[in-house]
Amino acid sequence: MLVLVAPGQGAQTPGFLTPWLDLPGVEDRLRALSAAVDLDLVHYGTDADADEIRDTAVAQPLLVAAGLVSAAALGDVAPGAVAGHSVGEFTAAVLAGVLDDTAALTLVRKRGLAMAEAAAITATGMSALLGGDPDTTVAHLEKLGLTPANVNGAGQIVAAGTLEQLAALEADKPEGVRRVVALKVAGAFHTRHMGPAVDTLAKAAQELAPADPKITYVSNKDGKAVATGAEVLDRLVGQVANPVRWDLCMETFKELGVTALLEVCPGGTLTGLAKRALPGVKTLALKTPDDLDAARELIAEHANA
Repeated sequence: MLVLVAPGQGAQTPGFLTPWLDLPGVEDRLRALSAAVDLDLVHYGTDADADEIRDTAVAQPLLVAAGLVSAAALGDVAPGAVAGHSVGEFTAAVLAGVLDDTAALTLVRKRGLAMAEAAAITATGMSALLGGDPDTTVAHLEKLGLTPANVNGAGQIVAAGTLEQLAALEADKPEGVRRVVALKVAGAFHTRHMGPAVDTLAKAAQELAPADPKITYVSNKDGKAVATGAEVLDRLVGQVANPVRWDLCMETFKELGVTALLEVCPGGTLTGLAKRALPGVKTLALKTPDDLDAARELIAEHANA
């Protein structure tokens, strides 16, 4: 059984889409999506520097568009399940047939802008914690008023909150945590600080008519499979201010009997987590078109198995 997954913010690097534009139809599709969201995705995926694509309002639609064009390049794929990390959930929603690509990109564009606006209200940020026991770490974060915004499994937790709270964490690390690494993000995503963005997205989502998933869709909220398009959309909206539970998503992959995990472009992050948390599961990350042949071999071996 194959699971197709999509990475979230932070996976992008300067020029990562350049080799994909050599494939027939990719540039045309990107330009059509660019026009739909009034954002030059071709420029940001090829010529823009690291600071430009770090902008939340740019990074989010860029990542979803990249995931969609790389998945399309695989040809017909029949995964047993799909999932995405944070904004990657929108990619997964398209792959599951819940939203079309234009509707998803339009909502993602509004998501990125709304999250950037929410982040500007209070000086907040995020820090990754390396090492330590998850239960001990979460309890310590809550004591400091911080949110475990990403519980990624494989020993990875990302804390989010005000800059003062993060400074206190740096000075008072949880037992067993080796390092606290500040992340280059605009704010405390997946926390209460994103509340204003939820309100904006909820209004925008009312204009959409989601279909029920054609493929098992695994949600970041609790790692559960979601059966209806309406619930998928509701979770996409609420997830902006709720922690990402990728650890629970991977637990569900185990329960589903997943034997292979394929991560769409710009792949690597989720594949790395799976290698540590899902022993025995074959993994492959789509980074460039050079990875497509190996990906198709993986699909032929594990899809619909």
